[in-house]
Amino acid sequence: MIVKKNTTQYLALAVASALALSACDKAASFFTDGKKEQQEPVQHIEPNKEDGTVGMLLPDFSQLVENEGQTVVNIQAAVGSSRSRNAAEENGMDLNQFPDNDPFYEFFKRLVPNLPDMPQEEADSSELNFGSGFIISPDGYILTNTHVVSGMGNIKVLLNDKREYTAKLVGSDQQSDVALLKIEAEGLPVVKIGDPKTLKPGQWVAAIGAPFGFDNSVTAGIVSAKGRSLPNENYTPFIQTDVAINPGNSGGPLFNLKGQVVGINSQIYSRSGGFMGISFAIPIDVAMNVADQLKNTGKVQRGQLGVVIQEVSYDLAKSFNLDRASGALIAKVMPNSPAQQAGLQVGDIVRSVNGEEVRASSDLPVMVGAMPPGKEVKLEVWRRGEKISVNVTLGSTGAPAQTAEAEPDNLNSPSDIQGFAVEEAGLTLQAQVINGKQRLVVTRVSGPAERAGIQRGDEIIAVSQISVSDESTFRSALSGAGKNVPLLVQRGGDTLFLALTLQ
Repeated sequence: MIVKKNTTQYLALAVASALALSACDKAASFFTDGKKEQQEPVQHIEPNKEDGTVGMLLPDFSQLVENEGQTVVNIQAAVGSSRSRNAAEENGMDLNQFPDNDPFYEFFKRLVPNLPDMPQEEADSSELNFGSGFIISPDGYILTNTHVVSGMGNIKVLLNDKREYTAKLVGSDQQSDVALLKIEAEGLPVVKIGDPKTLKPGQWVAAIGAPFGFDNSVTAGIVSAKGRSLPNENYTPFIQTDVAINPGNSGGPLFNLKGQVVGINSQIYSRSGGFMGISFAIPIDVAMNVADQLKNTGKVQRGQLGVVIQEVSYDLAKSFNLDRASGALIAKVMPNSPAQQAGLQVGDIVRSVNGEEVRASSDLPVMVGAMPPGKEVKLEVWRRGEKISVNVTLGSTGAPAQTAEAEPDNLNSPSDIQGFAVEEAGLTLQAQVINGKQRLVVTRVSGPAERAGIQRGDEIIAVSQISVSDESTFRSALSGAGKNVPLLVQRGGDTLFLALTLQ
């Protein structure tokens, strides 16, 4: 877990780092498990004798900890002085925050024997990253987070029975924050892999890890939400929980009540520098797919469409005549991309992939990224009020991005431009030549346009998926669009759809 330095505390804990995507075919091919499946703890329900209401006792996690605790490992990753300062701060431990002879530092050093000596100013020192992991095969493969071991030259793994091994980094994936380690051992206890798709908000889950180096620590809570998209995390549908997660828990397992791993604890959200009740785990099917690829090929490949998408809001759904707000709205098609070659268009709304519903825009990158490059997929698309099917052969996320060449600015001066007002829309527009093309630029907004989120300087490219470039084409397109109108707007270098509701 990446955290930022907090000068008011001894240990820095902060807002989560950006980790990203991964793909997800259901099971890992190299994982085997012969353990008997644990029964879900019984939650006793007893009637209240006074008023007849039903009360529920909390679940008992002791059996889960006894059976699965031996599969969880403590990871200590060391780095030389040239990288030590960054590594320590990323792990939430800045030893320079401890004054000389500080008793709090001495307390932690007794608990964590390998904690380095207090560094002196300008001194050459070594730091540690503390993290957790779990064993996924009897011959020593271990899953953890990339940010726990990234850039580290000496990775030590401490098993539950106190055996210590030096681990080899098989491979890591920055985008998904999943890393695969290997130790030379046989007959190790392994975790059972669960299905995160069966998780429901409100269900109990538990984490085992080593927060601040306190190994074999157990915390529990409930699933708060599923399929969370975080900034810059387009491919990982995070599991949100209220399980207490702190530095050192990173890379550890998230268990369901059957003792199955359903996620890898990865990030927290915090404004104070401490745990605030919101933590995020990478779904285990995403992580195991990454681990399979790292083990077999040493790298991770993901399918790609080559589109920029946005969420379908309630107002946009009405403007596109959809029955409900769902799907992924294509706001831009990249040049020479698989999407362009397959004929996908700006304004298309992707409703399903190979028959699986796209409920939110964040679902689409996850579904596509789960498939290998070169695979053909069938998309159900909503285009101008009709359902159509489009077959696309996926590209690779590793392919170089195609970008349009920048053209010199060639804007007409305001004195040369004639503007016009569209009162029912709350818009005043001017036709300007920009980069050699005539565009309609917004100069004033009010009423419906302001409520739709249109801003001064926006360029109106299309009205109800009809291209517009002057007053005549704009008024013609608007008159046939109805009351709810989707506008394609360019703002800066981005394009997006806004829903305009006419008076």
